[in-house]
Amino acid sequence: MQSLYAFNQSQNDNLNTEEKFLMKSMEEMYDLFLLQLSLITEIREHAVEYLEKSQKKHLATSEEKNPNRKFIDNAIFEILNENESLQNALEKHKVNQWKQDDEYVAIIWNEIRSSLLYEDYMSTRENDFKEDKNFIIDIFKEIIAPNDKLYDYLEDRKLTWVDDLPLVNTAILKLLQKLKEKTGKEKKIAKLFKSEDDKEFAKKLFRKTYLNDEELSEEMLGKTPNWDKDRIAEVDMILIKMAICEFLNFPSIPVKVTINEYLEIAKEYSTPKSSIFINGVLDKLSKEYQTENKLNKMGRGLM
Repeated sequence: MQSLYAFNQSQNDNLNTEEKFLMKSMEEMYDLFLLQLSLITEIREHAVEYLEKSQKKHLATSEEKNPNRKFIDNAIFEILNENESLQNALEKHKVNQWKQDDEYVAIIWNEIRSSLLYEDYMSTRENDFKEDKNFIIDIFKEIIAPNDKLYDYLEDRKLTWVDDLPLVNTAILKLLQKLKEKTGKEKKIAKLFKSEDDKEFAKKLFRKTYLNDEELSEEMLGKTPNWDKDRIAEVDMILIKMAICEFLNFPSIPVKVTINEYLEIAKEYSTPKSSIFINGVLDKLSKEYQTENKLNKMGRGLM
């Protein structure tokens, strides 16, 4: 949707260039996933430096001389640092930004250190895997993911990352929740695409929606009350065209899935009433296509 919108706004006629940008932005989403995941272990390194400096103070307190190492000994840090799949991915994608931009790591570490979560966790000195994992999940959800300064930093790095962030953070939480004490170091880090078919789907949807723009516009004629192209939000137009494209060209995608997906996107990116408008158009079209046998959906329950 964003690529089609950008393409229309730029009035660029080079489809290949815009398609390459689409694929590049998806690849960069995976870089964001790795960057956010690596931030967790970088916080641990910052905590180690903090303890070492505290111990070297001329008038160090007894606590500083014999600090509680529970945080830096958290089992999740060890699993992530020694997970071969993750380390290979970080190296392959050259994800090392936190080494240069360590002030943001310091910001997160200071927020963690001053939080009640940290205080409760550090009330004992013994590590327990379940407690370690729950603590990392909690600080990710409550401190790292919603951090405004981190958000601004990511937005400055790549504008597309702002929209990718909720999905990426959800993927990281799922990964953390699945880590097990004995097998965590061997767990394979998910790839961007489950298969080459998923990657091709994005290309095909983008290309077919753009190349069939006039035909898709014709499909909308008469399906909108008081239809006036100039009065319909451009994002709504694009979403409806993409949905029609899925109806007619992607036999394995259920009609209900298509409608629900585009309603959710409309709620996020378009006007308050867009989802109601789009739902009405797509519901009417899908029923007409079904009556006219134009859907050609394969498999049970796809209508």
